[in-house]
Amino acid sequence: MNPTHLPGRPAIPTLPSILDAFNNASASDARKLLLDCLRSHRWAHRVADHRPYPDAESLLAASDEAAYDLSRGDLAEALAAETLPSLPDGTYSAAYTALSAAHAAYEARFGHAFVICLNGVPPTEALDHVLEGIRSRLTNDPEEERIVAAEELRGLAKERLVSYLRGAGNRATSPRPPAPGK
Repeated sequence: MNPTHLPGRPAIPTLPSILDAFNNASASDARKLLLDCLRSHRWAHRVADHRPYPDAESLLAASDEAAYDLSRGDLAEALAAETLPSLPDGTYSAAYTALSAAHAAYEARFGHAFVICLNGVPPTEALDHVLEGIRSRLTNDPEEERIVAAEELRGLAKERLVSYLRGAGNRATSPRPPAPGK
């Protein structure tokens, strides 16, 4: 008997069934899901067009490869859709003020939202991690920061894909508005 499906209880989705659903989704639906992970149309098309993936590792590798090939314009498109990571509940208002000021300085210097992948960072340390990241990256020159931001976007895309594959939906570290035209 399948332990994930007992009589009288709904089946719990397993990784293969979620990956199968992604592999068998229409190209349009797959791209929409991918755009929730990274707001680059080129990236979403490329990852969707290489389906089916035999396993999650192959999907994540394809995601990374497609992200490495993004042009400056593709990166600008993805960065434009990002916002600051959300802070844990109970964060003091002074922390929001500090984060807002640091983010404003970052946006003024680089022209886009600060992005950082918080994968593996405990929620209680997220604020410190974000503030330290902004402060240290403000010293980067624009080209160096473009490279760092692209790497952070790759991490965010991977984190969001893993969340989807786990069946948890999109637990993005930074909420984003709906994809343009969607």
